[in-house]
Amino acid sequence: MIETLINIAFCVSSVLTLLIFLLPSQYDPRSAPSGESSSRPKTSVQILVLGDIGHSPRMQYHALSIARNGGEVAIIGYADSDPHPDILSHPNISIVPIRPHPAILQTSNKLLFILYGPLKVLFQIVCLWRCLAYTTSPSRWLLVQNPPSIPCLAVASLSCFLRQTRLVIDWHNFGYSILALKLSASHPLVKLALQYEKIFCKSATAHFCVTDAMRSVLKQDFKLQAPILPLHDRPASHFSPIMDPDARIKFLTQLPEAKPMRAALESGEMRVLVSSTSWTPDEDFSVLIEALLQYSALATSQSNLPEILAIITGKGPQKEMYLEKIRILEAAGKLEKVTIRTAWLSVSDYAKLLASASLGVSLHTSSSGVDLPMKVVDMFGAGLPVVGWDRFKAWPELVTEGVNGMGFGSSNELSEQLVQLFGDDKKLEALREGAQKESSRRWDDEWDPIAGKLLGLT
Repeated sequence: MIETLINIAFCVSSVLTLLIFLLPSQYDPRSAPSGESSSRPKTSVQILVLGDIGHSPRMQYHALSIARNGGEVAIIGYADSDPHPDILSHPNISIVPIRPHPAILQTSNKLLFILYGPLKVLFQIVCLWRCLAYTTSPSRWLLVQNPPSIPCLAVASLSCFLRQTRLVIDWHNFGYSILALKLSASHPLVKLALQYEKIFCKSATAHFCVTDAMRSVLKQDFKLQAPILPLHDRPASHFSPIMDPDARIKFLTQLPEAKPMRAALESGEMRVLVSSTSWTPDEDFSVLIEALLQYSALATSQSNLPEILAIITGKGPQKEMYLEKIRILEAAGKLEKVTIRTAWLSVSDYAKLLASASLGVSLHTSSSGVDLPMKVVDMFGAGLPVVGWDRFKAWPELVTEGVNGMGFGSSNELSEQLVQLFGDDKKLEALREGAQKESSRRWDDEWDPIAGKLLGLT
């Protein structure tokens, strides 16, 4: 009996000793990152994106703002596409790639999603823990993009507790509301995800959110006591208007997608409509297709309506499904006055496309009702007027109806707006002037007094 107790005690002590040695190192406020010898060390910040860094513009803007103000940044996320060139070239920014989960764990089938979901989460937990606790040096702050919430918030909370790091959550939306798009709002997993989000978000020192409406939800429904700071999305410096109409046409006619329509663009017989989509269920692309069908039918009989070149950017799971629908419609001659093309552009060319197009379209429907589409912010930054789905609470925080954009709630309404704007250049130019005024509101102007102040950088 005594020998058994001794063996148990030995095993327990061995495990405890091993755990102590394996505990991640803690942040030391007296030491400067990267060996800096300055008496006032740089602020060190980790930014966690459980997604493609290149497709996370807001988190990239955070990184650039921190670095430009003297902070040191490690961005942790998937390296599926190239981030902003300034991210790659800045000496104060490093990228820590997360190992992607096996492709077999990705599925759109609801039954398989419930089976594969836990396996995917376990894989992500291991990868995240390795990056946050061991691969990276301990930092003063950890800024986490939310959603996704699972498993980010739990892993980040534990890592910050052990490393004496301050956690800040940047709320773009709610994880449970996005999950509800796949499983329905009444599904037990969605209810569990909501409780998970409410519990682990309370470990944060502070919170950023993209709208005032979201702040109200976090305050009232999530019962958060820590500071909740609205930090509205604003365009980065590479989005800027092109004031010369000839310069816009010149850029458009250089694009491979637009070269065949060069004569129509130069003569003014064609307008360029641009939309950026993730090709997911929360952006119903069929709304735009139906509106373009209606427009094409009207344009064949109304000579004042120009042709439309619709350039769609972005990648996502439903892209091929919609492209097949478009091919069928084109073959049937139902898009006679409309040409739809997809494009994948560099950061600088995308910004120029927005500045050169006639009108932007946002199909973002908002799973929570209190988030906003970043694409509209970019369009305004380029001085591009916008029409967008407006049936959610936060829309008026971004678009001033009739001044810089217009909202719609159906394909019929969108078609009417296209006819109204493309049939009357004065109305379209009035919206462009409003969008150009909106372009003066920049990311740094919003970030410095809010995030910069919190992080001790401004």
